[in-house]
Amino acid sequence: MGLEEKIPSGVLLTSVEKLVNWTRKSSLWPATFGLACCAIEMMTTGAARYDLGRFGMEVFRASPRQADLMIVAGRVSQKMAPVLRQIYDQMPEPKWVLSMGVCASSGGMFNNYAIVQGVDHVVPVDVYLPGCPPRPEMLIDAILRLHEKIMAEPLNRKAARELKELAAHGSEKVLRPGEMPSSYRFDKTRRKQWERAVEDGNAEQLRIEMGTRK
Repeated sequence: MGLEEKIPSGVLLTSVEKLVNWTRKSSLWPATFGLACCAIEMMTTGAARYDLGRFGMEVFRASPRQADLMIVAGRVSQKMAPVLRQIYDQMPEPKWVLSMGVCASSGGMFNNYAIVQGVDHVVPVDVYLPGCPPRPEMLIDAILRLHEKIMAEPLNRKAARELKELAAHGSEKVLRPGEMPSSYRFDKTRRKQWERAVEDGNAEQLRIEMGTRK
């Protein structure tokens, strides 16, 4: 429209949404969460040869409350699934999940009862990275793909995701973390089991175990 010619030099025009998304994608802090051999490749990516610091994300946080990216590097066992979900719930919004390797994405060669057949049964996944194990270059490419996705996201990502879930489920109520499932609400025995789990702080673990048994 020629507006750029009317403003003084050094003034940049953009939208608040693009500016916020640019800051988010330029300062991702991954959680320290390695499960199997893919974690070795993830650690290599953060070392000097590949230098994730170029993308503003060389700081792997030991606390999930200071992280906004979970790289699930390796197979997820049924025993680890509740722990993974708990760490995900402790991460502040906005947050993203990268499924690294075929084992995390689909169970890989471990097609048995002990391994979760895809981490998306436990947490929502934003980017899937194939390979066994994927090379550091592949992880960097997946991170760049995630950057593109972040730049295209609405400002209030959580609200937009909830609206999308409600649209996908129609009139069906979407279960939020910590909320009592309807299958427990009308069964006295299961209701007591849920209330006991809430008192012990294991409600989310019980909900995940119920979901993985289906």
